[in-house]
Amino acid sequence: MSERGRSYRYVGPVELKDAVRPGDGGRRIGSAADFARWITERPAAEPVEPFTFVVGMDGVLRLAPRRSEHVACAGGDMVLAAGEMSFLREADRGTVSEVSNQSTGYCPDADSWAAVARALDLAELRRPSGFTHEIVFRRCPDCQEHNIVREDDFVCVFCDGELPAEWNVDRTA
Repeated sequence: MSERGRSYRYVGPVELKDAVRPGDGGRRIGSAADFARWITERPAAEPVEPFTFVVGMDGVLRLAPRRSEHVACAGGDMVLAAGEMSFLREADRGTVSEVSNQSTGYCPDADSWAAVARALDLAELRRPSGFTHEIVFRRCPDCQEHNIVREDDFVCVFCDGELPAEWNVDRTA
């Protein structure tokens, strides 16, 4: 793992990655001005829902509408983090009200928060001290299916196999 943290390869359905075309990708938000421009371009009803986000390998936040696939937001590339993010509208500066690592395409570990925090700080967005909704992803060693661990129950929902305590979704990461 580098000083930037672990990187995540897309592990979701192949057909979603195959649908990504050149020029796809979320809007790069590298500054407060980038965010201000982007949020004012959104339709009035859109900011009510969380947005899809990734932190690219360059450490910069990318945002897309909620129903966007994370792999499309990332332009098909590896990421340092992925999930969903909501904002409060404030006159002087953007504020992240909720943020999760909910991305079943990348299944990022909770330690991806460090990359999110750095990207939000770079963009001068106020942020919480960690994920407001943290998801625990694991791959079952028995059936190889990806799982979301709920209530610390490390048992595969597909085959009842035991899930490991440590993140293991991508064997190549």
